Amino acid sequence: MDLPTLLQILDSTVRLSTPLLLACLAGLYSERAGIFDIGLEGKMLAAAFLSGAVAYATGSAWLGLMAGVGASLFLSLIHGVASITFRGNQLISGVAINFLAAGITVVIAQSWFGQGGRTPQLSGDARFEPITLPFADALREVPVIGPVYFELISGHTSLVYIAILFVPLTWALLYRTRFGLRLRAVGENPASVDTAGVSVIRLRYIAVVICGVLCGFAGTYLATALQAGFVKDMSAGRGFIALAALIFAKWRPWQALYACLLFGFLQAMSLRPDVLENTLGFKVNAQLLDALPYILTVVILAGFVGKAVPPRAGGAPYVKER
Repeated sequence: MDLPTLLQILDSTVRLSTPLLLACLAGLYSERAGIFDIGLEGKMLAAAFLSGAVAYATGSAWLGLMAGVGASLFLSLIHGVASITFRGNQLISGVAINFLAAGITVVIAQSWFGQGGRTPQLSGDARFEPITLPFADALREVPVIGPVYFELISGHTSLVYIAILFVPLTWALLYRTRFGLRLRAVGENPASVDTAGVSVIRLRYIAVVICGVLCGFAGTYLATALQAGFVKDMSAGRGFIALAALIFAKWRPWQALYACLLFGFLQAMSLRPDVLENTLGFKVNAQLLDALPYILTVVILAGFVGKAVPPRAGGAPYVKER
């Protein structure tokens, strides 16, 4: 495999990993606070639709981002009310959100645009365009370093760089601040947090809100950066893959980045079967390549659920002792 081909695959890996990373970090905040959220898929889908619709109507990708975050945040608050305030089953609430988003996005898209449940094609300022970093063009001809900087590091949309920036920010917030300590404690032993005079309910709602914002970024990226508009079920199971990556990463931000890059690499390889065939020396079934990320999801869930220990208070509603 030559360097240009390798850089193309790695470039695709970064692009395809971005929505997974944002959704994975969203789930990390929620589950660290003790709120299991399998509704990541639904929130991404709702954000993708509304961001695409608003971006088309206004011609602004940033307004689309705000709308996408708003849609995801609304569903997150529904999940928060159901699982925190009313102490409902968190898994059922997440499943309901997934079904709701899958159905309502298509119905509203068809009602608004009449294009078979999709939004019109986005172009111009309605999409997030790639950003050329400083000196990328000047260094392009420098051996090895130039192509790596120009092809792999430069040339991504702003949402890609924001997603990567969220990783060290999440690490610093969780492990270097009082808020992070309390958030992690809420997921492990909420009674001790309550005894210390800190509101468990408030912390869990904050975590749910952060989860909604990050899912909004993930969905918006799908519709306004990775693709040019919303199409039916465009999240394509990425929310569940993000949950598998979160388990694989054992609820840690840096490990989540590596896990999402692994899934993104498999997706990138499925788009270039010729490269894999030339490397291995035999023809590879295209359908098998497409299924690899989902197969790995099943393998991780089957092989790592018993080894990766989730937050001890996860999934259990907190009832304050009187």
